[in-house]
Amino acid sequence: MNQITLRQLAYFDALGRHGHFGRAAAACAISQPALSMQIKELEDALGAPLIERGARQVRLTRFGEEATQRVRDILRSVGELEDFARASREGLVGRLRIGVIPTVAPYLLPTVIGSLTRTYPAIDVHVRETLTAKLLRDVIEGHLDTAIVALPTSEPSLSEVPLFQENFLLIRPRADEGAPVPGRAALRDMKLLLLEEGHCFRDQALSFCDMRPSLPRQGLDASSLSTLVQMVGAGMGVTLIPEMAVAVETRTTSVSVARFKDPQPSRTIGMIWRKTNPLAAQLQQISDAVRHAAIAVGTLSH
Repeated sequence: MNQITLRQLAYFDALGRHGHFGRAAAACAISQPALSMQIKELEDALGAPLIERGARQVRLTRFGEEATQRVRDILRSVGELEDFARASREGLVGRLRIGVIPTVAPYLLPTVIGSLTRTYPAIDVHVRETLTAKLLRDVIEGHLDTAIVALPTSEPSLSEVPLFQENFLLIRPRADEGAPVPGRAALRDMKLLLLEEGHCFRDQALSFCDMRPSLPRQGLDASSLSTLVQMVGAGMGVTLIPEMAVAVETRTTSVSVARFKDPQPSRTIGMIWRKTNPLAAQLQQISDAVRHAAIAVGTLSH
């Protein structure tokens, strides 16, 4: 058998994730022909095809599907070896790959990254902003060192460290300023604007209103908190947003901001990482720095 390289395995993993040669090549920062050649060399070394040629989209063969998890296990083990080496050095140095959910990233990241780089000047912070499900997968599979998400995740392989708790506030048209704040039962009868499916904040808002996620909501969903607030400003309905986002998202939009009566709807934001990660002790230190940075943003509680 010809020698199999880690580069080939990484390219095959990227191809399996993206399901497209062009997107996989872009993710690996190489040309599409170069990636295709590396996949072919891997197939030659293994003596079996990994993908079906001729298909419009990349389709794994049966062998390719069975090989995928083994390849990811190998890459994760190599990553953990690198993490072990990093953990053996004094201080926090090298690359820190951190993921953040979209309803936190724009409001917390500037302060967090500034704090981390001042406190740990030897680290190189890499950030990925995406939905919770993707962050969990990337942390579990070793593509991210840690992630900032809403807790709990209920993933037994992950350590969870709470950072802070924040309330949800009601955003409604400016004309409703001073009107009684509706309770959760009243909200169910209002035109409630929410984030699109996949956002954990959507599920949290629906849970507060005791509404079923399966109910059809055509034309009422948005991809960002900013769009939600703009829709409210245009008179399309009301929405809930996390307290951290209020100052930024309502700065240029004519809306009314109101608090719910106690007990207020809220969420717990925390950091997660693999329990087997050799950098666990360092990540605990990072979580302390993130917590202090979050409190510096204001209106957050331990």
